[in-house]
Amino acid sequence: MHNEDLHLENRKYVLGGIAVLVILVYILRLFSLQLMSEDFKKNADSNAFLRRIQYPARGSISDRNGTLLVYNQPSYDIMIVMNEAKNLDTLDLCQSLGITREWFDKRIEEISDRNKNPGFSRYTQQIFMSQLSAEEFSSFQEKMFRFPGFYIQKRSIRQYANDHAAHILGDVGEVGPADIEADDYYQSGDYIGKLGVERSYETQLRGVKGTEILLRDARGRIKGRYQNGKLDQAPVPGKNLTLSIDIELQALGERLMKGKLGSIVAIEPSTGEVLCMVSSPTYDPHLMVGRQRGKNNRTLMLDPMKPLLNRAISGRYPPGSTFKTSQALTFLQEGIISPTGTSYPCSHGFHFGRLTVGCHGHAAPLPLIPAIATSCNGYFCWGLYHMMSNRAKYQNVQEAMTRWKDYMVSMGFGYQLGIDLPGENRGMIPNAAYYDRAYKGSWNGVTIISISIGQGEVCLTPLQIANLGATIANRGYYITPHVVKQVQGEEIDTLYTKKHYTMVSPSNYEYVVEGMRKAVLGGTCTAANTSMYEVCGKTGTAQNKGHDHSVFMGFAPREKPKIAIAVYVENGGFGAVYGVPIGALMMEQYINGKLSEASEAKAESFENRHISYGTSIR
Repeated sequence: MHNEDLHLENRKYVLGGIAVLVILVYILRLFSLQLMSEDFKKNADSNAFLRRIQYPARGSISDRNGTLLVYNQPSYDIMIVMNEAKNLDTLDLCQSLGITREWFDKRIEEISDRNKNPGFSRYTQQIFMSQLSAEEFSSFQEKMFRFPGFYIQKRSIRQYANDHAAHILGDVGEVGPADIEADDYYQSGDYIGKLGVERSYETQLRGVKGTEILLRDARGRIKGRYQNGKLDQAPVPGKNLTLSIDIELQALGERLMKGKLGSIVAIEPSTGEVLCMVSSPTYDPHLMVGRQRGKNNRTLMLDPMKPLLNRAISGRYPPGSTFKTSQALTFLQEGIISPTGTSYPCSHGFHFGRLTVGCHGHAAPLPLIPAIATSCNGYFCWGLYHMMSNRAKYQNVQEAMTRWKDYMVSMGFGYQLGIDLPGENRGMIPNAAYYDRAYKGSWNGVTIISISIGQGEVCLTPLQIANLGATIANRGYYITPHVVKQVQGEEIDTLYTKKHYTMVSPSNYEYVVEGMRKAVLGGTCTAANTSMYEVCGKTGTAQNKGHDHSVFMGFAPREKPKIAIAVYVENGGFGAVYGVPIGALMMEQYINGKLSEASEAKAESFENRHISYGTSIR
């Protein structure tokens, strides 16, 4: 009897323990659901509240003179809360929005797909249809009561004051999964800068979202603002940008480059501010606004002329004879040549054994300044040859080449300059290791002689060529080029105020400046000469598989220069054909603020002068 009582006593404790364990499990589960589970919280909140995001106004964009370039206009998105969208008259909804049933089904599937829509929740608003006009919004708002779970979200979309500077301004589009994963500011349906300054200054332009909390009844109907808006958070507008671009200069550049492939870049030497950046062909930025943006973007991407490519910063080109200025500076600083005491022969080119680098007819032998003015190939080939073979200064050709490359890097070549735009190319400056691999260690100055005249492996972007002009104008330094002059309420980044000095002394720059001035007065750049101010320039005719490229690099005035410029016209022939006259017109527009009647007539002729590129477009 004693054992039976003990057994019953144990069973009581076991049953009690089980009961306590069950209670603990329920408590833990309730704790998890109510305090730890985001889904439960969203479900509970959704019964009483609707948290509606208040989107901030995106910052506007103006040019250096205060001309408004980009602003906002009202737009409306249709939002859906999936858990509330029940018993829908789908046919009526589709007719009201002007969409098909197939489009509706596909969109609902996309919204519910967590791979395409990370962070999807049935209890929060998801974008169903974006960028309705005011007329479309008014029409749908009258019928919205018939469609439970659908809401209107007021937004804004970008609008452009003109059709210029598309590559600089960029555009705004809907975020993708990578954007959402990279920054928790975004959720599906948000907009983000895709290209240009819209992309590089996204965090300043986008502002800070606000929140509006609305109270709902048991049927989900909106009853008003919770606690009269006491807990609402107002959005903070984005910051306005002032660009360094002169939109009138930009417009002229785009006119002059119509029907041509290439680029124009102009820089204010004293500040590094980019005055214009033309990439041709370009496109109308209005094409990247509204619900047709995706379709238009695909059309532009498939265009063989590649209008979406910003050739000014992404194009890699042989700089041609504009590069001779950098060689002159290097040879002077290294003591390979002296300004007046070193003359080299040029019998229609550079001749070494069986190798010949051709040149046009001019007086020879000649010293440095006339060599720059006449763009003598022989002079600069001999200069590089003597540098690479100088064993009194360098142990071997590899050491000489490394020294040469150091000069090029100090002038802003071979690496990204760091402009405040996405997509900048670094160009190409070869080094000793490159040639050791290419020629298995057996090479010399003659092997690589073409780099002395901006050919061979050397490639620069038009931005880098313009920056070379700015560096010469400054007599030995440059400030990192940038297209944003000011961000509202912020100091300019020190990256865009610091002076970058080259390895060449200012006194040696004066000889190159003199050579460039002589090129305008009586050399290869005479088309740029004017009595209004002193222009310094250098042509380039860059060899190509087809017609040569036409290049010009220069600055004006000679003292206290206001503008440095590079013009690159693909397959345009000699530098004097397109590069020089286009550069001259651009400098006149900026310095004088307008073109003379004679210059305007020249501008019209270049606007209507197109180059035939056939079907072999890069």
